[in-house]
Amino acid sequence: MTNERITRRVVVHGTVQGVGFREFMRREAMKLRVSGWVRNRRDGTVEAVVHGAPEAVEAIVAWAGHGPASAQVTSIEVEDGEGAFDGFEVRRTE
Repeated sequence: MTNERITRRVVVHGTVQGVGFREFMRREAMKLRVSGWVRNRRDGTVEAVVHGAPEAVEAIVAWAGHGPASAQVTSIEVEDGEGAFDGFEVRRTE
């Protein structure tokens, strides 16, 4: 078993605000044991930074590509991120 950890920054576009995206992502992160945060952005996107085992991070990034049933994701940006976090939090809009 490896202790490798990776961090990714994700920006999700589409109908992703007002549909529970952040709370559903928090629940998914807890299931996958991924740490980090998620927030709405003033431009209508959702931004998240996720940190954990590579398989778990890739799984939550894949989840963000479609989000909860109430969301309509049109595109997703993924790049390397920075930081290690305790738990997963929903942050204020920025």
